[in-house]
Parts: sequence; C-alpha cells; structure tokens
Amino acid sequence: MLLAGAGPVRRATRAVRAGPLQIGGGAPVSVQGMTKTDTRDVSRTLAQVRELAEAGCELVRLAVPDLEAARALAEIKRGSPVPLCADVHFDYRLALEALNSGVDKLRINPGNIGGPDRVLRVAAAARERGVPIRVGVNSGSLEKAVLARYGGPTAEALAESALGQVRALETAGFKDIVVSVKAPEVAVTCGAYRLLAEKVDCPFHIGITAAGPPLAGAVRSAVGLALLLAEGLGDTLRVSLTGPAVDEVRVGLQVLRALGLRRGPEVVSCPTCGRCGAADLAALAAEVERKVAGLGRPMKVAVMGCVVNGPGEAREADVGLAMGGRGWALLFSRGRVVRRVRETEALDALLGEARRLAAGYGPESAPRQE
Repeated sequence: MLLAGAGPVRRATRAVRAGPLQIGGGAPVSVQGMTKTDTRDVSRTLAQVRELAEAGCELVRLAVPDLEAARALAEIKRGSPVPLCADVHFDYRLALEALNSGVDKLRINPGNIGGPDRVLRVAAAARERGVPIRVGVNSGSLEKAVLARYGGPTAEALAESALGQVRALETAGFKDIVVSVKAPEVAVTCGAYRLLAEKVDCPFHIGITAAGPPLAGAVRSAVGLALLLAEGLGDTLRVSLTGPAVDEVRVGLQVLRALGLRRGPEVVSCPTCGRCGAADLAALAAEVERKVAGLGRPMKVAVMGCVVNGPGEAREADVGLAMGGRGWALLFSRGRVVRRVRETEALDALLGEARRLAAGYGPESAPRQE
C-alpha cells in the first residue's frame, strides 16, 4: 500500500541472512543479479560478478549445472565483493558441493530437485553452515501432480507448490527460508505472491521470470515489481532480461527509486522535440546517467533540451543543464545559475558540479531556492 508522500508500507517478515546481507525483517529491499557466463570459467564469471556489484547489485546468483561449476564457486567466492547464491536444479549433490564451496545462499526448485528426502539433506547441510535456502518455484518447472490438479501453472498452483516445500522445511526445523513464485505473466505472478502472503511470513524474492528482450522485459518486470512492491510484497528482487546482466540491476534499482524504496542519483531529462537545442540530448542524458550512478549522495540531476521547460526543471534539480541552442547551455546548481557553458563542455561541467555536491561542497551560494 502506498501512502501519500511516503514509500510502500511493507509486509512484516522474518529475517534471514545471506552472508552480511539481511533479507526481510525490515531490511531495505535488495537487488540481485545473475551471471550469464559459464560458472566454470572463473575469471570471466568473477569479472561479471564485480561488474554487477559496481552497478549496485547486492547478491549475485550463479548457475551450477555440474560438479565442476559447484567447485569453481570456491575460487569465485574468494574474489567476490558481494554474497553469492548457488542456483541448483536436478541434482541435490550439486547443492551440497556448493555449500562446501562457501556460498552464502542456495536456490532450489522443489519441482525438479528430486524428492523430499533430498531436499531435507540439503536443508541439514545448509543449517549446519548457517546458509538460507530460497524455495524458487517457476511456472515452467512445477511438480506434475500440482500441474494436473490445477490444469496448468496458475497462481494457485505456484502458491501451493511453494507452501508445501516451506512447510516441509519448517517441519524439519529449517527456518531460514526465502520464497519466490514466478511466471512470465504479471497477473499470475502477482496472484501467487498475494496468496502466499496470507500463509507464510518468509521473505519474498520477487520478479517476473523470462520477462523478455530488453525493452519489453524491462516494462513487464517494472509493472510486476511495482504492483507487488506497492502492496508491500517483496524483500529482494531480480529483473530477468534477455540482455546484459548489468542492465537487470539498473532496471531493478530504477524501480526501487521510483517507489521511494531506494535513494540515489536520479536523472530527469526531456523527451526532446523540434525545439531541442542540443546536438544529441539522448546521448548526453545516457552518459550523465551512467557517470552519476556511482555518486553516494541522493540527488536530482536534470538534462533539459530547450528554453521552454528547461530552465525551470534544471532550477528544481540539485544540479542541471538547460540547453539554450547555438552551442551553449546554462549550468544550474541548488536552484541558481552557476554559469553559461559551451555545449562541448556541458557534460564535464555538470559532472564536476554533481561531484562537488556529492562531496559536500558546491558554490558559495545560499541554499537551494524552492
């Protein structure tokens, strides 16, 4: 539920820890990513883990298709700046080996891991090491009995599958559980999480699975995530795109910022029209967004293309550019014009001012005009 002037009121859940990262229990919603490299290729995989972490990812999941991959996790873990989650299907022994390699979290799917006895063996090993388990139910890999009962991967089928596995783990004394119930359809996914929220207090990992290519997938993911998060459902998330892994993290962070669940640099820019005074405002805005992403301070950065709304929007931002045409732009900081700059110098001027503000400096001006 969204309250005026505030972020969503979040569902109360138990807390679990994946290494230093708390999931649920009132902790901020965290952003996960997944490597798209062959996990057995340690150098390439570790490079992607570091790239994801630099983009803001707080936990990275890795596919574990065989024993070699499970063993490679040990070296990857030693060089990783963030906690790691092993994604295991079909063979419970891979989960056991991943635990031996020191992973911080496990993801297993009850529909394909091989029966309750094997799940419980994994749970016993995870409990011994203090590692949480995500019960990850996907519409594409539900148990045959559940599919037969509901006639397909409905919201009810997803929720029942997850609930059965959660109860089995809890009965065995395992409590460090995160749950996900994902489908490519937004309505099915949201329905499954709503049903499950009435039954368990486990933290939820949310997302729309197999969301699609970059544009369609980002839109579908944003719609689904926003609906769930606005209802207070979701403690950690991953955006699933058929595209670069780092883009998934960027989309996830933008969703959280849009809902007031994450603070950080926010870039606003005009859509451009025939009045645009910049040679290539789209490229300029994209470069600004990329370069301010690492600034630690929440700030609003405006990149505006003309003299109609540009000065007003730039004035309302912490730092902004208003392109005036003829190769010139006005640089704003904290509500006032700092100076007039050439368009060729506009990017460096804007970034320099943003960095000064982030560091706590800025021009010797009065506070921002409101």
